[in-house]
Amino acid sequence: MDIRPPRHLHQAIASTIVWGRRELPAGCGCATTPLDAAELMGVLVMIHQRNRIGAALAASTVLALVPTTAVAPADPVPVVAPTPAAVQPPAPTNSVVLDTTARSLSLQGVLNARDLGGYRTMDDHEVRTGLIVRSGDLGKATDADLTTLTSDNLRIIDDLRSQPERMMQPDRVPVGAVENSDDILGSMSPQELLGLGSPQQLLGQFAGGQASAGEYREFVTSPGAGRRFADVIHDIIETADGAVLYHCTSGQDRTGWTSAVILTILGVDRSTVTYDYLLSNYYHDNPDTVSMDLLDDAFDQVQQTYGSFANYVHEGLHLTDADIAALRAKMLQ
Repeated sequence: MDIRPPRHLHQAIASTIVWGRRELPAGCGCATTPLDAAELMGVLVMIHQRNRIGAALAASTVLALVPTTAVAPADPVPVVAPTPAAVQPPAPTNSVVLDTTARSLSLQGVLNARDLGGYRTMDDHEVRTGLIVRSGDLGKATDADLTTLTSDNLRIIDDLRSQPERMMQPDRVPVGAVENSDDILGSMSPQELLGLGSPQQLLGQFAGGQASAGEYREFVTSPGAGRRFADVIHDIIETADGAVLYHCTSGQDRTGWTSAVILTILGVDRSTVTYDYLLSNYYHDNPDTVSMDLLDDAFDQVQQTYGSFANYVHEGLHLTDADIAALRAKMLQ
């Protein structure tokens, strides 16, 4: 029996903001009128009232978004910083088939956009390419990027970001694709959100900063987050004629755990899963983008809460044996 919750639209908080999972029209370009501070405060207060996240978070979000006027010093002294060495990719395991150049989509305005395929599994299959893309948000995608995604037969975009993130940077949706909102943080309970830290720390995550160990553990323990990760997997299974792209802000934490879950279900070994996760440091050219310790925290929480990854898939994500078989049949060759 399919226990997936229905993908219905809830009452809109604002004309372009909904709670839960939504679809946007194909080729819309997401031309959105920017909100001023008063309008944004009004929307966020309604989000607070509905989600009970806390007034401090709403107020802090507005303060973070309202531009301020900086006064430059009279005679600034130029400081020339040394040019940092380019970040090197992690050492590939024997299960890596695609190199970093072939894996990248080479999009101009989209961070960390890459194919999830091109890995060998422990039972000697290979994850197909061209069917799953992981990336940062599409808010700054160029026209050429959108043309590339359309040419790559992109059909579904699963946006893992929160409502404030989507307000600040709406996606540009390529022709032929439909976008779903799979808000990971918004699917958590107020108690779970409070466990992630202060409003300022949450805002850091909204802006694409590195997540905390607590957030990675909540990815595993939160029933709401589990439903959203499962939605992405169902989209991959059910999209018969094209590719699925999922993303958060920078394509590193929420996207990183989603990728780790999919690759592990497909039978890719843990070292190679970690390799794919750490590639975010390389594609961002920043050695501190993600930390292996955070990924280890999530897998450790799987063991603590469910006893095994298989139990997590069945009890946390509510995927059936038929779902797993369908995913493997589609993605492995």
